[in-house]
Amino acid sequence: MAKYIVKRVFYMFITLFLIATATFFLMKTLPGSPISSASKLTPNQLAVVEAKYGLDQPLPVQYGKYMLNLAQGDLGNSFQFKGASVTDLILNRLGPSFILGAQGLILGVSIGIMLGMIAALRQNSIWDYGSTFIAILGISIPSFVFASFLQYWFAVKWGVLPVALWNDGWKSSILPSLALAMGPLATASRFIRTEMIEVLSSDYITLARSKGATGFEVAFKHAFRNALIPLVTVMGPLAAGLLTGSLVIEQIFAIPGIGEQFVKAIMVNDFSIIMGTTLFFSVFLVFVILLVDILYGVIDPRIRLSGGNS
Repeated sequence: MAKYIVKRVFYMFITLFLIATATFFLMKTLPGSPISSASKLTPNQLAVVEAKYGLDQPLPVQYGKYMLNLAQGDLGNSFQFKGASVTDLILNRLGPSFILGAQGLILGVSIGIMLGMIAALRQNSIWDYGSTFIAILGISIPSFVFASFLQYWFAVKWGVLPVALWNDGWKSSILPSLALAMGPLATASRFIRTEMIEVLSSDYITLARSKGATGFEVAFKHAFRNALIPLVTVMGPLAAGLLTGSLVIEQIFAIPGIGEQFVKAIMVNDFSIIMGTTLFFSVFLVFVILLVDILYGVIDPRIRLSGGNS
């Protein structure tokens, strides 16, 4: 296991290096610059400011300095927020994004697992059809449409929850969390139903029942645990996306999170924030994928991760 983890961490650094390189050069292909898009300067003034930030230097030199600073943990300074540290800006915005993502993920996965299990244990019944219908709605309806629906009914029509902003404590997080939960709910419900139906028809489940195992033991001790493995695989990247901020949902509800800041940075060509946020998301994603691989051995003891092989 230790050898496997060391090997995966090495691949993580290679992956992050390639992502940082690709992001840097892609940013340089955008028209204009963060300075010209954020202010109205004369050509001479623009040249002075670009020289100050090193934007007038050859591209290889800029890339070398960027990677050197990155190796030291420096994501650079923002052009949009008067030289503020990109790391500080991301950390300051991480709280709301993490709260919404965690609430949406926990709520969606919990309800989705419950619906999927009920559908599998009551196959071809009204419970199965109802669970499948909810999962189809969650997949078919985009999150921003569902968010608008929630805003209209719960905020505008009934007035029980705030429409947007982050000013009313936990109440401000309810509607965006519900909107974010629909995706994980539908995914968890579909995967658990499909996998549990397959597992419940296996020979070892028949053997367990013949030995007198109760329905509860069959469902939770045998079927559910084996059905979790495919779900964990899908939920890893999904969790990374939710916990690091949803671009659309944060814009709709005016949540001061990472996603909302990322969209504004794109509008003004703030290269530092765009590259820093992209790299931050990438670090989170590759870490979650590593964690998922390790969890395989915890969920299913038959899976052994040793020597880099599974």
